[in-house]
Amino acid sequence: MQDKAVIKDEYKFGFKTNTKYIYKTKKGINASIVEEISKIKKEPKWMTDFRLKAYDIFTKKKMPEWGADLSDIDFNDFYYYMKASDSNSKSWDDVPKQVKDTFDKLGIPEAERKFLAGVGAQFDSESVYHNIMKEWEEKGVIFIDMDSAITKYPEIVKKYFGTVIPPYDNKFAALNSSVWSGGSFVYVPEGVEVTIPLQAYFRINAKAVGQFERTLIIAEKNSKVHYVEGCTAPIYDKNSLHSAVVEIICHEGSSVKYSTIQNWSKNVYNLVTKRAIAYRNAKMSWIDGNFGSKVTMKYPSVYLMEEGAHGEVLSIASASEGQHIDSGSKMVHCADNTTSQVISKSIAKNGGRTSYRGLLEAKEGVERIKSNVQCDALLLDETSRTDTYPTILIDHVKKPLVQHEATVSKIGEEQMFYLQSRGLTAQEATGMIINGFLEPIAKELPMEYAVELNRLINYQMSGSLG
Repeated sequence: MQDKAVIKDEYKFGFKTNTKYIYKTKKGINASIVEEISKIKKEPKWMTDFRLKAYDIFTKKKMPEWGADLSDIDFNDFYYYMKASDSNSKSWDDVPKQVKDTFDKLGIPEAERKFLAGVGAQFDSESVYHNIMKEWEEKGVIFIDMDSAITKYPEIVKKYFGTVIPPYDNKFAALNSSVWSGGSFVYVPEGVEVTIPLQAYFRINAKAVGQFERTLIIAEKNSKVHYVEGCTAPIYDKNSLHSAVVEIICHEGSSVKYSTIQNWSKNVYNLVTKRAIAYRNAKMSWIDGNFGSKVTMKYPSVYLMEEGAHGEVLSIASASEGQHIDSGSKMVHCADNTTSQVISKSIAKNGGRTSYRGLLEAKEGVERIKSNVQCDALLLDETSRTDTYPTILIDHVKKPLVQHEATVSKIGEEQMFYLQSRGLTAQEATGMIINGFLEPIAKELPMEYAVELNRLINYQMSGSLG
């Protein structure tokens, strides 16, 4: 077992904020807790009914019997709703001081002032801040918390909510659907291109808490948007649970990019369902960075519904001692002349384990698709492990152009010798090799996030040579 002091030194976001919560449900989950959450939020009946039906599905669904080990999860050992603020503000000055201090340490709203079109911040169960630049608001772009969207835009929410990822999809989608709280609602009108990113930041602060945000993004015809999220949590001796649902609808000719830099502490189970639907000539890109958590199971997917649709997943996974990052992608081709690309990069050190789990499928009647899947794993020592689990279901496709490549490598002695002979230390040489390994993903991020990614990788790789 790694010494706790060492863990704290490695994870700079592990600080705790002493917070007085204005509302907290009892620990555990049952139908009464689900109703209580809906009541405190003053939700319409249709949402309460949705939650209760989802909870019934959750109780009947089995735990996944594949992937990472989830046997330590006790669903009655979490708090499912904790509220630190009585309002969701558009002014940073109005956010409660203890919450504001936390996000100030994380660089919010400094990032907003520098390069973002809008920022949202969630603290445990509730959004505490959402704001969007007036320029985009005047063009009809909506960027608010999901709870407010139910009240302000009920017709849009009811039309799309739960249609991309229904509660019966999997046990954790059902759990989220029953107890969800917070998250973002993004709506981009036809023809509007949001040229700078929107960002949401999710912070787990309390001990043994579950965070279940729900994000819904709708890009109308020929629109464009880039949404970025970041996630951190303190270090505790008890596990926390993060189980989000993200639904994205890409209408004809639209382009959506969703970038995630998740850096949870090592006591968080990160079990997330993310899915997009792309219609004619639409493009959906997931850029997925997974650096923290005890366990991650996450497989961003794109359903390519009409001709010309294109899906991409560019993912990074980094696992160290006590971590299993089981991540990957799903690309489902539902129409001819659809294309997809998956690039997965993973790094394992100090006994950590990474897994790529992917699905490439063409539905019945589809005859022409194009897809490229590339999985590259880097092992930094003899005690770490990496696995690849690809599933390809395209036997009936008459004209497939499909490539799948998987590699596992180690840092070579010749590479290290060459770089060290040029004056680099072993640590600097390792960092340079790793940054080169991850370059295809890093180049797709905005400049500020690419710099942060490189800093994070170098930070996590410190001491990786023993």
